[in-house]
Amino acid sequence: MEFVIRISQFLLSLSLLIVLHELGHFLPAKAFKTRVEKFYLFFDIKFSLFKKKIGETVYGIGWLPLGGYVKISGMIDESMDKEQMAQPPQPWEFRSKPTWQRLIIMLGGVTVNFFLAWVIYVFMSGYYGDTTIATNSIKDGYIIENPVLKEIGLQTGDEIISVNGNTYENLTDLTYSFLTAEEVLIKRDGVEQNIQFPVDFAGKLSDTKKEDGPLLQLRTPFYVVKTVDSLQNAKVDLKEGDVIVGINDQKYRYYDEIEAALSQFKNQTVTAKVLRDQNEVDVTLQVGEEGSLGIIRGGSYSIFEDLGYLDIVRKEYSFGESFAAGSKRFVKEFKKYGEQLKLISNPETGAYKGVGGFKAIFDIFSDTWIWEDFWRITAFLSIMLGVLNLLPIPALDGGHVMFLLYEMISGRKPSEKFLEGAQLVGFVILILLVLFANGNDIVRAVSG
Repeated sequence: MEFVIRISQFLLSLSLLIVLHELGHFLPAKAFKTRVEKFYLFFDIKFSLFKKKIGETVYGIGWLPLGGYVKISGMIDESMDKEQMAQPPQPWEFRSKPTWQRLIIMLGGVTVNFFLAWVIYVFMSGYYGDTTIATNSIKDGYIIENPVLKEIGLQTGDEIISVNGNTYENLTDLTYSFLTAEEVLIKRDGVEQNIQFPVDFAGKLSDTKKEDGPLLQLRTPFYVVKTVDSLQNAKVDLKEGDVIVGINDQKYRYYDEIEAALSQFKNQTVTAKVLRDQNEVDVTLQVGEEGSLGIIRGGSYSIFEDLGYLDIVRKEYSFGESFAAGSKRFVKEFKKYGEQLKLISNPETGAYKGVGGFKAIFDIFSDTWIWEDFWRITAFLSIMLGVLNLLPIPALDGGHVMFLLYEMISGRKPSEKFLEGAQLVGFVILILLVLFANGNDIVRAVSG
């Protein structure tokens, strides 16, 4: 069932992005009286799952879910229709239109992608608002379990003061800033010190596994959910909502401190101090041979906020305010993706190892359907699709735009033979990039 939910979100998101991107080409083409022969979701190599001709355009769904396309008459595109291009230009063809009209048609797809992302962020600001964890409310640092962070010298309990000289008000932005970090200022045992990050930090992160955990984990209390019926403390008087705050007269605030303390009492009995309904009670517990209590812990951010471990900042926006908030978020996410591309394009960072294909996109969707997460992911994918299509690679929108700008500046149109060759080169580049990205997915799957 979880797979069905995840694949449904994946296909719905990609279908929405592809259809709207192609619609961005389709509408200006029709507005300039340019014939559109096909409008397809996915590719219809050899056959289609569905197709219907309405007017002069065939609308359909292909079987290969690697994208979509519109086939515009008189345009050198993925169809490589040399027979049509060998005929004399017709008034309704793309090649017969003024350069500025062709430029608008080619920029239509990415324009829609960016506009869609902006609309989603505006909608999310107005409907969901912003909910963040304030970094200034986290008093005793973070749990550091990621091996890459440990390797460069970070430890559990370190307070993060700044990254590259910048301070961050919420946990999400702080965590993301580590991706491009060169220097992090921390406070450890009351003393400030700088931690230098290696150039290939992003590449090393790509080699970590899921079980290595996130970069920064919040230090939370030992909040009891229930005891495990088959383990040593099944009959102990513990209730959901109890918080273990001490072991053998030693007080502790965080679970990681209690976990470390219990490792000293394997196969022994301890007296735990438990906070229950704002009162402390003593409970006798048996520690297992691995230093565990057989107790399932949990809790939520709202519970931890009530207990005084963090502050959740909630901000709601009016209809008018949502436009400014959504625009600000769009700009921020756009910059983030630009930073990622910059990292990937620099071989020294090793970030190219983190490039993923369809499985990587599939994996970012949750196995439970949460609409806020779905729209957040879709908005970011829309930015990603728009930026990637603007890359000056023949066969992408950016390649066509590059040649059109050359034509506008020089007053000379590249020959159709040259454009056909460039299109073929572009296809080869794209195929190699797709193989590389999806090859990374396979390597990561095999290595865990």
